[in-house]
Amino acid sequence: MPQVEIINRENKPVGNTDLPDDIFGVKVRKGLLHEVVRNHLANKRQGTAATKTRGLVRGGGRKPYRQKGTGRARAGSIRSPLWKGGGTVFGPQPRDYSYKLPKKVKWLALSSALAAKLAGGDVTVIDDLTVSEPKTRLVRQMIGELGFRDKVLMIVPEKNEMLELAARNLPGVGVARVNELNAYLVLSYEKLLISKDAVERMKEVYLG
Repeated sequence: MPQVEIINRENKPVGNTDLPDDIFGVKVRKGLLHEVVRNHLANKRQGTAATKTRGLVRGGGRKPYRQKGTGRARAGSIRSPLWKGGGTVFGPQPRDYSYKLPKKVKWLALSSALAAKLAGGDVTVIDDLTVSEPKTRLVRQMIGELGFRDKVLMIVPEKNEMLELAARNLPGVGVARVNELNAYLVLSYEKLLISKDAVERMKEVYLG
């Protein structure tokens, strides 16, 4: 079972905690991570790209010239795809790109993402992850004192409105509750800052 150091706001060690093997100690499956990220991005696609076929372009209802005797190829509409200003052949039409993955696949991908972060030394556990008021400077100060320079995701056990309001204006800093985590979110940040209570909450939510 992986064991990590718990630090305080001053970046000093105050103890240790065990991270569950079933969450942080699994084998990292890169192929699974790729599939889940691909699924997440597909589900976010609007799918609103559209072009007009010859039936949708305005005009072209009258035959442009007589069928025979002009020396030109026969034509029935100026909105033919062969003509300038005509419709598009086989162009994109609105569609739904989303598809579902099994819950077990999503869970395995999340645990793989967390295990990859731990293996890379990108997981930090802190004893307290709260702020006294919703002020951006408080979170900026805390992040600075802990020495973070990359994108950091702060993981809390449950809704923390003060922290969420204080962090929302900081680029590269995110706040997520334990039950909101997914592989794409974890991989979107360089570092994970997890509160001690969130680790215990993970054991309850993910391991039952």
